[in-house]
Amino acid sequence: MLKQLYIKNFTLIDELNITFNSGFSVITGETGAGKSIILGAINLLLGQRADTKVIKADEDKCVIEAHFDLSNYNMEQFFADNDIDYESEDTIIRREINKNGKSRAFINDLPVQLGLMRELGEMLVDIHSQHQNLLLQKENFQLNVVDIIAHDSKECNAYRESFAAYKKAQADLKQLEENIAQGRENEEFMRFQFNDINKAGLKVDEQESIEQESEQLSHAEEIKEALSDSDNLLSGEVQGAVEQVKRAAARLHAIEHVFPDARELAERLDNCHIELKDIASEIGRDADHLEFDPARLDQLNERLDTIYSLQQKFHVSTIAELLQIRDDLERKLGNIDNSDELLEETRTRVEQLRKDCLDKAACLTEKREKAALLVEKEMASRLVPLGIPNVRFQIQFTTKELSEDGRDKIAFLFSANRSTPLQPISEVASGGEIARVMLSLKAMISGAVKLPTIIFDEIDTGVSGRVAEMMAQIMQEMGRNDRQVISITHLPQIAALGAVHYKVSKEETAEGTVSRMQRLTPEERIQEIAQMLSGSNVTAEAVSNAKALLKNA
Repeated sequence: MLKQLYIKNFTLIDELNITFNSGFSVITGETGAGKSIILGAINLLLGQRADTKVIKADEDKCVIEAHFDLSNYNMEQFFADNDIDYESEDTIIRREINKNGKSRAFINDLPVQLGLMRELGEMLVDIHSQHQNLLLQKENFQLNVVDIIAHDSKECNAYRESFAAYKKAQADLKQLEENIAQGRENEEFMRFQFNDINKAGLKVDEQESIEQESEQLSHAEEIKEALSDSDNLLSGEVQGAVEQVKRAAARLHAIEHVFPDARELAERLDNCHIELKDIASEIGRDADHLEFDPARLDQLNERLDTIYSLQQKFHVSTIAELLQIRDDLERKLGNIDNSDELLEETRTRVEQLRKDCLDKAACLTEKREKAALLVEKEMASRLVPLGIPNVRFQIQFTTKELSEDGRDKIAFLFSANRSTPLQPISEVASGGEIARVMLSLKAMISGAVKLPTIIFDEIDTGVSGRVAEMMAQIMQEMGRNDRQVISITHLPQIAALGAVHYKVSKEETAEGTVSRMQRLTPEERIQEIAQMLSGSNVTAEAVSNAKALLKNA
């Protein structure tokens, strides 16, 4: 629940720091006093986009901060999933808006994206304003009400998984049909391309070895001449390097008995002699075996021409890419050859998944229809005391095509009179009736979904007297069991039933117009409710009536 709200430099509020209680509280104040400002500040904490115009004149930034007690609402997982410290008894949400247009959001002093603040805000506070009555016109809202009462999240999730698989299979079938149709148009050309690559008998690593061998044969004479020269320089009988090293080693061995250092030098030369002799032998073999073979060179160049021609034709640079193209063509041609079988298999799979969706949708419908009977019964019991004695409320089910939320098209039908036929509620209910229906729905939903804080913004529009008192009693009921309900109201009958009463007022100061909010004492409550009853001229009778309202509450 909301424990504390701090606002600084927000529109007409210079600084406000106020605490809240659990249960049912009310906020009153004259029109234009600033109640909507308080609500606007809370909306910013719930992730609403900000405008620099909300910053108080002549100030650089505004700050809005709220403290929540979440100890009874099992929200640990949200904080764990988002790596935010979890403070169950004091979760702090803060929003800062700077004059330069920058806005920053914090959860427990950790900077977060606005979307994450909005996600948490939806779990913390439900603000019901007059425009939210328009939700009754939306089918998804009506369906969501039934789903909440049905506690069918398990069935909904199972259906959504099946529906996602069904839609993917449908997309796969459509893609396959398009591919086959396109493939049949291009089949002749694809077969020509496939045969063109396939008949070449390409091997992944052949290009490099062929290019190397071709390069060698193209320079065969130059290579042979260099090998022969090297062989002569190494193996010449008199001046060859091999013989010269051998002689030098022998001369050193001859003096090693009188010059011991010569032994190591001689042994090193012996090793050089062995290595040079081996090199000379290998050069000689290469020179003997190397022959210029024009026929082989032509054969290699012809093979390279085939490879280069294919690479140019298919705009690639490697044999591996050519083989990939060949394999892709082979797969596509295989799909064309086996298209009837593939289509049949895919269509069968789509139909199986559709049947699975229909089965799960039927389970969902069954659970929704049972819940709808409960909703109809409870709505009637709630609306009769709210001044609609002849109310009829019915949830109409019709079947639609499979969609993400099932096959059920739901409509809330309403009639306030026995003689008036049931019609969609948005078409026949008055503003006051809509307000009472929405309050009843919220009361019913709050019993199924435990929201920490619910704020009603002038939900009492279009009602008065005994009906207003009954609406207040419903809000009192909602405020029980560790829930917090706050009602912004103009009606004394509702204001009197709040456990805590806050007043928003506006005053002129030397710095300009300023909005204030204060928690009223019992004496101040009497005066505020008396003023709501009689206007600015508070009479003794109004005071007496205010006391009576508070006493009855």
